[in-house]
Amino acid sequence: MNGAVLSTAQRIGTQALSWLHDSAHFGALPATTVDFADPDNAYKPLGETALATSLVLREGVGRPAELQRSRELLDQAWAQLRHGDFLFERQLRHPMVTDPVETYAHFVRGGHRHAGLDRIAEHLSALASTRAVEMMPNRRLGVANAHRVIGSGRPRNWAELAADTWLGASPEPWMIDWMTGYNMTHTVFHLTDWAADPDGLPQPLAAYLQTWLPVWADVWQEVAQWDLLGELLIVDACLPEPVCDPRIWERLSQVQHPSGLLPRDAEPVTDDPRQAFKDHEHTAVVAVIASTLTLSRALGGTWSAT
Repeated sequence: MNGAVLSTAQRIGTQALSWLHDSAHFGALPATTVDFADPDNAYKPLGETALATSLVLREGVGRPAELQRSRELLDQAWAQLRHGDFLFERQLRHPMVTDPVETYAHFVRGGHRHAGLDRIAEHLSALASTRAVEMMPNRRLGVANAHRVIGSGRPRNWAELAADTWLGASPEPWMIDWMTGYNMTHTVFHLTDWAADPDGLPQPLAAYLQTWLPVWADVWQEVAQWDLLGELLIVDACLPEPVCDPRIWERLSQVQHPSGLLPRDAEPVTDDPRQAFKDHEHTAVVAVIASTLTLSRALGGTWSAT
């Protein structure tokens, strides 16, 4: 991947991170009490921001301004969650749900710890009941990877977990649809811990993706599904070697707004900034992650261009 492409990828990620930073107040927890029975919509943006910023900090390939913004966003999100107490109470009241542990892992990656969450994660991971919770196979991988990051629970059989997924079946590539595409990407994210361990992707799956990922990227670029296209670029950064057409980055640059907002699709973007954040926050998160991991894999963690 040449320098021009890397510069474009870096610019997209920088602008998306800046937009997230400037719009963070739209993702804050409501002033009223959050219902612990169903808080996902209330704190999901905080968890997604924590994921993106923790990876920026982990990789260390951003400029000082990006690292500073990421640290501020991560610390602000942690404070919003009452320094982990919110997640602890959610997990304590609803021990069968998995999102508190999955969210907590992002903060652990970024250097935050909560003693109560560490204890309850270790305890729950040992229970047959919680290990047997019925969920999508790629989500089960997500829970396993969260425990790996936290350092809780017993060792997992990653090959067995991978084999249960759609991708693990090496299926007919033309049968993929929009939702399956997202499920496939998350299988890769969790097996590799977001590109930290490319060898975590079994070789047959890596070979399958090296053949078909560029085809899928062309399809979703053609139909202007920018959010999913960004996720496919993250998958590309998780492979032993990238295989997608690097010109995709230029196409994403063309649709990114001057503010840094990256639309999720070809539909018009509202003028209401709060609604725009709700609609397109995830795409900005994806852009930050894709940019960060692409640069890190290409440059070995030494990105310092001016």
